[in-house]
Amino acid sequence: MTNMGASQPSILEETERKPRLSDGPWKVVLWDDDFHTYEYVIEMLMDVCQMPWEKAFQHAVEVDTRKKTIVFFGELEHAEFVHERILNYGPDPRMGTSKGSMTATLEQ
Repeated sequence: MTNMGASQPSILEETERKPRLSDGPWKVVLWDDDFHTYEYVIEMLMDVCQMPWEKAFQHAVEVDTRKKTIVFFGELEHAEFVHERILNYGPDPRMGTSKGSMTATLEQ
């Protein structure tokens, strides 16, 4: 067995310093654009995040006025699921200029 001197960190110290991908909480941030209606945002959040209409409407207002809104806050696996569903939700059928889903980012 070797002597672990003060200059060599232990495995435990190394683990504590490096954040792991599974460490949370994670957030899903929805970003504003000009290619989706309030109705789209509300319907998408009700479907993807299982939000009641009132909460989805509040997020629609926030993303429009503040240019972003946090729609999920929690563990990585669930955050990835929500993020992927938003990115795959598709264009807003109410707008001919809407060519795809809204932009969302996964952040720690």
